[in-house]
Amino acid sequence: MRVVIQRVTEASVTIDGKITGSIKEGLLVLQGIEDADTIDDIIWLSNKICNLRIFNDDEGVMNKSLLETGGNMLLVSQFTLFASTKKGNRPSYIRASKPPIAIPMYERMIQQLEQDLGKPIQTGIFGADMKVRLLNDGPVTIVIDSKNKE
Repeated sequence: MRVVIQRVTEASVTIDGKITGSIKEGLLVLQGIEDADTIDDIIWLSNKICNLRIFNDDEGVMNKSLLETGGNMLLVSQFTLFASTKKGNRPSYIRASKPPIAIPMYERMIQQLEQDLGKPIQTGIFGADMKVRLLNDGPVTIVIDSKNKE
């Protein structure tokens, strides 16, 4: 499982002209799922995301987590995170899970993040044509792959 985490002052997802998810200060998390992913990847990543110390403390040092700041989260599925660009100019998405595998994993990630944060999160809609708007704060953007834990 691969995620791109962006610290934002605001973010939203719009589908067919309607905002389906919106947050103020917090994290926009783009999530890519591959067939090799398991519940262990979800648990590990959720814990890592919620406890990642990328928010400023009183001295302006990135030393606080989303849990500590009480910020919000917007989770968006994004199969293109597993794009392979080794051959040619058209990316291959062969490693990205198909909906029968990816949807339950995405839904389980939502549950895990809400459990770890202790509150609901905002989401996009899996497989929809989404327009994601964000104001990156910093900018702070971090990529984490659960297969690179060690």
